[in-house]
Amino acid sequence: MQTSRYIVKRILLALVSLFAIITITYFLMNLMPGDPFMSEKASEENRAILIAKYGLDQPVYVQYGKYLENLLHGDMGTSYVLQKGRAVKDIIFESFQVSMGLGVRALLLAIVCGIILGCIAGLCKDKLPDAIIRVFSSIGISMPGYVIASGLMIFLAVNLKVLPVNYNKPGGWVMPMLTLAIYPTSYLTRLTRASILEVMNQDYLRTERAKGMSEFVVVFIHALKNSLIPVITYLGPLTASILTGGFVAESVFSVPGLGRYFVSSISSRDYTMIMGVTIFYSALIVFMNLICDILYKIVDPRIQLD
Repeated sequence: MQTSRYIVKRILLALVSLFAIITITYFLMNLMPGDPFMSEKASEENRAILIAKYGLDQPVYVQYGKYLENLLHGDMGTSYVLQKGRAVKDIIFESFQVSMGLGVRALLLAIVCGIILGCIAGLCKDKLPDAIIRVFSSIGISMPGYVIASGLMIFLAVNLKVLPVNYNKPGGWVMPMLTLAIYPTSYLTRLTRASILEVMNQDYLRTERAKGMSEFVVVFIHALKNSLIPVITYLGPLTASILTGGFVAESVFSVPGLGRYFVSSISSRDYTMIMGVTIFYSALIVFMNLICDILYKIVDPRIQLD
């Protein structure tokens, strides 16, 4: 019952948060100079007709009210520039499927490798494996995405010629996946290592060792479970970010996913696409954070959801 009340409260707070995000994004978007039809090869008269057709000549608060009304009916409008006349929700649905397929692979790779490497580093504190893992995780965290993507392309596609650059060819998803996975893997490695080191000397672990349990069971069953709270906290926004696609990965490797629309919609001033991807991304982050909060209770029953 308490959990149900908590979930209802979080959903209500999520709706308030989404409303604030929609409002702030809409008015900030309209502060950008120009309009979606500036790049159109059309006369000023035709451009004025397009602006009037989509109601962009009306006061901003009137446009905002109409947008909210349409949004309540499930209508996010149609794209002005990127895919003219096509429904924004259809574009998001189609491109998200591509991003999700790539993102799930990258997310699973990051979680598995990050947790395992973090445990190894924690168990081998100040030894050679720990030093090697810390060096590589530091490099993975510090390198920008475009450097990772360019390095993978030069090394694997140009020099070794083992992977194609084109995403649509067999194996074309490997380099985008690695580009998306390297940073979160490195971050999860360091996060898991720190959490493992924090719990390794707890009294309950000494008791488990005294009972004759193997070090593997003590670390990977008991210690790991109680060190996952910081990891779960990070997994919420990480999952939302990876599933919606990386700006760099999808741009460099020409992945037809949702990530590229975050950038291209702004540069082209495609107002409805800007709003659509922002709302979708924000809703996904709110939902994933709610899931993570519920997972806290599963991982550690001592946590009370208020």
